[in-house]
Amino acid sequence: MPEVIINGPAGRIEARYMPGADATAPIALILHPEPDRGGNMNNRVSFAMYKLFQARGFSVMRFNFRGVGRSQGNYSEGEGELSDAATALDWMQSQCPSARACWIAGFSFGALIGMQLMMRRPEVIGFVAASLPMDEQDYTFLAPCPASGLIVHGGADSVVSADEVNSIIERIPAQKGISIDYRLIDDANRFFTNHLDELIEHVGDYLSGSEPSMIEHSDLPPRVT
Repeated sequence: MPEVIINGPAGRIEARYMPGADATAPIALILHPEPDRGGNMNNRVSFAMYKLFQARGFSVMRFNFRGVGRSQGNYSEGEGELSDAATALDWMQSQCPSARACWIAGFSFGALIGMQLMMRRPEVIGFVAASLPMDEQDYTFLAPCPASGLIVHGGADSVVSADEVNSIIERIPAQKGISIDYRLIDDANRFFTNHLDELIEHVGDYLSGSEPSMIEHSDLPPRVT
């Protein structure tokens, strides 16, 4: 799990990167939760998604947003963190110029940044968003949503209710042929405390059921449960 240091807009960005065995493997960028509340790239949800994409043959990277761990800079409430994510994606693409596809996966704050990044980067063709945050966010920036993806939420989330997420998803316009798969884990809290395996099973199942054009990697190994 090689450590890499990337030159970011606020200084160095600390990251972990694992290349796929195939030079044309799809790439996946993993984004961690709230930097101002202790979130980092070693968060259990972010790490589990990292390992899943790695097991599926992706070239995968997770990194610390500015001001977290050994990443330089200070938390900037999303604007700077979006720039960090774009820089990390640029770095991955420079390492994987033959990658067949590009995915974004995020948890909470990372899910929001991932969806914002997706709107700016047309090469992103698939996303995973766990525990979407709703603080002053109406997701109108998804106008329309340019890529298909999976949203997973906990039915026992005490911060953002399942109904709130469902209401937002129903109002998100999508480009032709684009669909959002919304899955609810009934008893899971916001952090999937006792339901991490179920979350990862849902993500794996979604990857297994994705159209070949979303992954462009026909020899992906069977899903890990």
